[in-house]
Amino acid sequence: MDRGKAELQTRELTINMGPQHPATHGVLRLVLDLDGETVVKCTPYIGYLHRGVEKLAENRTYLTALPLTDRFDYIAAMANNQGYCLAVERLFGIEAPERAQYIRTMVAEMSRISSHILWLGTHALDIGAMTVFLYAFREREWILDLFEMLCGARLTTSYARAGGVRNDVSQEFLDSLYKFTDEFPKRVEEYETLIDQNRIWLKRTKGIGVIEADEAVNWGLSGPTLRGSGVAYDVRKYAPYDAYGNVEFDVPVGKTGDVYDRYRCRMEEFRQSNRIIRQCIEKLPRGPIMAPDAPKLTLPPKDNVLKSMESMIHHFILITKGPIAAPEGEIYSAIEAPKGELGFYFVSDGTGRPYRMRVRAPSFVHASVIPRLCEGSLVADVIANIGTVDIVLGECDR
Repeated sequence: MDRGKAELQTRELTINMGPQHPATHGVLRLVLDLDGETVVKCTPYIGYLHRGVEKLAENRTYLTALPLTDRFDYIAAMANNQGYCLAVERLFGIEAPERAQYIRTMVAEMSRISSHILWLGTHALDIGAMTVFLYAFREREWILDLFEMLCGARLTTSYARAGGVRNDVSQEFLDSLYKFTDEFPKRVEEYETLIDQNRIWLKRTKGIGVIEADEAVNWGLSGPTLRGSGVAYDVRKYAPYDAYGNVEFDVPVGKTGDVYDRYRCRMEEFRQSNRIIRQCIEKLPRGPIMAPDAPKLTLPPKDNVLKSMESMIHHFILITKGPIAAPEGEIYSAIEAPKGELGFYFVSDGTGRPYRMRVRAPSFVHASVIPRLCEGSLVADVIANIGTVDIVLGECDR
């Protein structure tokens, strides 16, 4: 055969992206079948971070299982704590006092801002915009400092309790948080100035990873990943919990369901979360922070324990008796976590420990849609598609 007349032949190439790749947002492994620069097939592999959290919870009491939830989406521990405690409260038939509900709503929205800030910085860095990463961490440090002021922890907070919260908020904390809400909208404008209309950013996000509304619903997407496709579903609106029924906020939605629309949804959520926090501070009622019947689940605040020897003896008896039995049955309770619908499913056999606990983690669902977004696109767009669904593998693997 004449070498000059021979046509160049191409063949598919199979490569691994991850689990060490920094742009996979954790230990996610994607096996990509490529035809040149085009992704023919994308197969995700998870489980590299599996810790058996759901099974561990079944061998703990409802109280002592709480810290395990910090490690799901470790970027949004406050929201995880809130979702878990609401599920336990529903199972036991108790309700947190109004003040505690406002506090939990406040810290959950702080957690949403913190999560979205980290997403924005890393997502932009993956695509090639480094400056916004440095800007974003400036505000994230501010929020982590506020968490530390509130409960002594910055990342794994374990702050909420079934029946309320661990400790009350101080006036110093409220003043510092209110100052943050004054400054934060200006910082969001800075982020937008950097990338919102940048022509490189637009080329890397516009028309990439498009998924229509009907298909997004069928895939089980939730949170900004779903709302970017134009579906205005938000658990905080459709099934309000804690203080969400008493505050005003809007649900941002996109139109075309591409990477850019999902980015815009999260940017608008910055402003809505800021708005909710301000309302919680302004409307924060006086009163207790733990439900009267909460001792069946948890210890009282430290100052109450030390009030009298009688109180200490009373709670010692509660502890030595073991955990109070939960009613038999099963419940499912969901919240709007930063990444989407986070649900807890409990099966109770009437003991002080959950017979079964299962978690509906948005990251697990969103990891499954990555092949749908990537197949037929370029290799470079795989990075944008991973970032746009905002997954954390601690929540995905559990």
